[in-house]
Amino acid sequence: MSIDATLVQKVALRQRLANDTRTFASVSTDTRHHSPQSLFVPLRGERFNGHTFLDAAIEAGATATLWQEDEALPREVPDTFQVYYVTDTTEALQNLARLYREHVNPFIIGITGSNGKTTTKDMVATLLEPLGVVHKTKGNFNNHIGVPLSLLSMPSHCDYAVIELGMNHPGEIAFLSRLAAPNAAIVTNIGEAHIAAFGSRTGIADEKMSIRSGLTNEKWLWIDGDESLLTAYADEATTVGYASQADVYINAITPLKTGYTFKINSNVSFSLPMLGEHNIKNVTYAISLAQRLGLETERIQKQMNIIEVSGMRLEPLQGPNGVTIVNDAYNANPTSMKAAIETVKSLPGYKERVLVLGGIYELGEAEEALHKSVAEVIEAPITTVITVGDKGYWIHEALTLRALPHITCIHVYSVDEAKKHLSPYLKENTVVLLKASRAVALEKVLPAVKGGF
Repeated sequence: MSIDATLVQKVALRQRLANDTRTFASVSTDTRHHSPQSLFVPLRGERFNGHTFLDAAIEAGATATLWQEDEALPREVPDTFQVYYVTDTTEALQNLARLYREHVNPFIIGITGSNGKTTTKDMVATLLEPLGVVHKTKGNFNNHIGVPLSLLSMPSHCDYAVIELGMNHPGEIAFLSRLAAPNAAIVTNIGEAHIAAFGSRTGIADEKMSIRSGLTNEKWLWIDGDESLLTAYADEATTVGYASQADVYINAITPLKTGYTFKINSNVSFSLPMLGEHNIKNVTYAISLAQRLGLETERIQKQMNIIEVSGMRLEPLQGPNGVTIVNDAYNANPTSMKAAIETVKSLPGYKERVLVLGGIYELGEAEEALHKSVAEVIEAPITTVITVGDKGYWIHEALTLRALPHITCIHVYSVDEAKKHLSPYLKENTVVLLKASRAVALEKVLPAVKGGF
């Protein structure tokens, strides 16, 4: 990327140095991630104030800063260091992102949904690589700070930008959509994530569909055709689903040990080298978008063979004695946990199938019932279930009440305890699933089982 000072000046009230022809190689709010010729944007919140880290930013390579005008500037800054005074650094960051997006003018794909946002983002980005320079959201930079930073990290010669839009409160998706101004948008599905903030799945659906607020191309919207809450939007979108009435329908699914083969609209076959049957729908969104942008089917399949998704999302790790760890511990909600369990149930070739499940957060008053609903999909060929923590106990409780034969149920209250109970199951022809919300950090069991990886 290369951001000219004249662009930054447009969001500033005034500046410290009059003559300014510099350019910036990066924009950062974190002094740990600065590089030479970077622009520092200190943010201010209830419990932190980034303005106190100006010295560290300068030492790390920053040559200028956006600076909230009601903050006192340290007495000593380098003579050549530029200060752009603004009313609010967060708003200035967002406005700068808008200006840079307009300057670069790539084709932007906005992606939201309760589950699969990051995976679908990775899929879309990979499939579009033959069409030009592709930029995508890194990590989970999908909120009111992350989306501007994602836009500002685009290379100046970017052709396509795949931007993930997340939410945890009402109005966020509409705001982010207007900020990113996507040319195309995908709503992967509607689940229960953040239901405490929206009251119901209907509230979540309304929020997700507000991605249309900033959508610049009519009909360039893809939605889940199997979700009844989205039926009202079918006429203004391309529906993707398993029913034949979907605009793009999926059938003839054949599970393999490392992925699936499937058909789209009964006549075009594809192979997905990735776990999780739900990922078939995710990649179909990407396929349909790529086709509309002009990518040939043969090239799409070649790109599908090299898809690499972000870590801890149904990530298969090979261990000693033939054991396979499916690390899906990045985050969880009831829908994604059930989908992960179904994935492990469908994998061919394993004698024992072990689930290690932790708590799910941000479910509000319905959290106990939603945890217990996870137990409804646990059945043969699952052989062992280890639940972790206070919230995980609700899954354990519901499962033990079902008294299923041939399923061993174990409950522990810490990840360290889970490590001890997991060790005996690390053997040949066994697959182990790790799934929980991010706060549980369930991946910490991995150092204990990774010795032969």
